[in-house]
Amino acid sequence: MGATIALLATACAGQGTANTDTEETASAGGDTTVEWWHNSNTGEGKEYYDQVAADFEAANPGVTVQVEAMQHEDMVTKLQAAMQAGTDVPDVFMSRGGGELQADIEAGLLRDLTTDASDTIEKISSFAGQYSVDDKVYALPFSMGIVGFWYNKDLFEQAGITDVSPSPTIEEFDGYLDQLKAAEIDPISVGAGDKWPAAHYWYYGVVRECGFDTVEAAIDSGDYSDECFLKAGENVQDIIGQEPFNPGFLATAAQSGPTSASGLLASERVGMELAGHWEPGVVGGLREDQQVPDWLGWFAFPTFEGQAGAPADQMGGGDAWAVSQDAPDAAVDFAAYLLSDEVQTGFAELDMGLPTNPAATGSLSNETLAQLIPVRDGGGETQLYLDTRLGQSVGGAMNDAIALMFAGEAGPQDVVDAIEEAAAAQG
Repeated sequence: MGATIALLATACAGQGTANTDTEETASAGGDTTVEWWHNSNTGEGKEYYDQVAADFEAANPGVTVQVEAMQHEDMVTKLQAAMQAGTDVPDVFMSRGGGELQADIEAGLLRDLTTDASDTIEKISSFAGQYSVDDKVYALPFSMGIVGFWYNKDLFEQAGITDVSPSPTIEEFDGYLDQLKAAEIDPISVGAGDKWPAAHYWYYGVVRECGFDTVEAAIDSGDYSDECFLKAGENVQDIIGQEPFNPGFLATAAQSGPTSASGLLASERVGMELAGHWEPGVVGGLREDQQVPDWLGWFAFPTFEGQAGAPADQMGGGDAWAVSQDAPDAAVDFAAYLLSDEVQTGFAELDMGLPTNPAATGSLSNETLAQLIPVRDGGGETQLYLDTRLGQSVGGAMNDAIALMFAGEAGPQDVVDAIEEAAAAQG
């Protein structure tokens, strides 16, 4: 850990103009508290962020960083409640962009970082667009990645799968399922109890069957009548029909504990899981040795013959640090500090995600995670997680319908209908 935390000397580098006010507050003997919420609540990731906060405090006398590390779903729920109430909003917190960010901006809850964090924004400019409205940047993306299948190389080999394509066709993917079943290995874990992990299958079906512009046009108009959306659901229904998931998947949590979808992968009880760039860190945190296992591999969501989506397009998104409107200037300094070369390098070395700071992208220690960088930056479009892109009301209705499809209680048309009805109600 010590090699990753040479942080003190540059704690305030590249942070725009707000740091002047922080220094004035400290020199005047005032005390400032910055409340920081994040979801790295296990293992080395939690330890690292605790150290990052401590180092910032040491470099900024008079500033205290109050750290709240929470399990992801708990954090999202707590953030939504705070945003809806407009009170008890933390000073620095994770934002996922899209419709959620737009709603927070319209409610006057977020601070415009365009000027105060200008140096940092320039450094990560290629990723700032998803967190900008009317050319103003409201959050600083620190990890941008893509979703794919994380798999156990040892179990695949045990099942006789020795040639895994980095971008399989649906026929190749179906073959993986058949071979894993034949070896009496549950092919896939999915945390359908939390809905969004199941919904990721439909999102990716849309990326494959619909062109990027078609999706954007549908989001703008609320009209999802293009047959590609129905086809996406039919493809997912075909996968569900093969019964590839872990027993009890409808009630399985995403990431919390050994019986969650990530926990089943971590304990080597399933062949694979569809998850984002965060998965190595989550899996490592759920293992007894707290280490990312050597057997972890990755491949993209399968492609389909005749699909309208470009093969290089992916589904994913990222996480960014937002600052609440009423936060002290020290919160802007801290958010920018989290994007510094040193902090992002330590973030990469611990495989906590895919860093946005170019100075850190070569520091990923896990080779499998590192292979996502050229895929992410390979020229294809990355469609933001659709529930995030659509916002809470429409995205929630969509996820509910997809969860019902996984339970066998809804079909592809029901998902489309749910989205259109929610979009129409939203106006």
